[in-house]
Amino acid sequence: MAFEERLGEIAALVENRLAALLGQDALGATPPVLGAAMRHAVLGGGKRFRPFLVIEGAHVLGLPDTAALDAACAVECLHCYSLVHDDLPAMDNDEVRRGQPTVWKAFDEATGILAGDALLTFAFELLARPLTHADAAVRAALVLGLAEAGGSAGMVGGQVLDLASEKGDATSLHTLDGVSTIQRMKTGALIRFSVEAGAILAGAVPERRRALRAYGEALGAAFQIADDLLDAEGDASATGKAVGKDAAAGKATFVTVLGVEGARARLAELNAEARASLAPFGEEAHHLAAAIDFVSNRRG
Repeated sequence: MAFEERLGEIAALVENRLAALLGQDALGATPPVLGAAMRHAVLGGGKRFRPFLVIEGAHVLGLPDTAALDAACAVECLHCYSLVHDDLPAMDNDEVRRGQPTVWKAFDEATGILAGDALLTFAFELLARPLTHADAAVRAALVLGLAEAGGSAGMVGGQVLDLASEKGDATSLHTLDGVSTIQRMKTGALIRFSVEAGAILAGAVPERRRALRAYGEALGAAFQIADDLLDAEGDASATGKAVGKDAAAGKATFVTVLGVEGARARLAELNAEARASLAPFGEEAHHLAAAIDFVSNRRG
């Protein structure tokens, strides 16, 4: 199966499961407007790349796709919460996401904040459910891993540093080390955990878990460089969101630090690192290997 076909297969699987999990009946006493905002934030868009990494990470270790599905949906809910909050006026002030109005534009700012809060909480509820994995110790490891990736030393902390880089007084962030730290926390932590979650679900031996973690770290850095290049050179009609905002805001990015050609050279180095990390898995990891090229060459 070709990579794009496999990505689409997993995206459809995740989309259907998310639609069931976030249906108004499934959400119980959730106020209808909040449920609608949550569905607006999550359904009907996106490539489901992080869920793909969860499911494919488990697949290379012998688990069927359905065994990793709810964990993958939990990661996507947390990812979508972060997008909802990133788009708010106090953050990136974006009005378009995935080609449609952002949640705060489609509803209002307060509903956007609360929909993000609800999705964040729901992600951990999903991981804690026995349906996600029969072993409570595995569920606990998933909860801990996602909390670390999404918390103050991960995605949230990275967002704080990203905003600080715009103010112009945090000059240490406008260096390669500074940008790498922002990336490792804001973007890379969740991508790394997505791959590692498959290893947790499969009960992988330490060596294989470390290999997937190393792959996820390199892939996360590559993803951010590709994102920075898209903002610098991309087309809004292809990306589904505004472009050219990083430079206008004065953000510290790989492009502002290294230049376009330097960023491309670093991207090639990371691609090689990610590919080398997959060596222990052989041909079983061909979709994860193809994901490296997908990240590097994406246009949206």
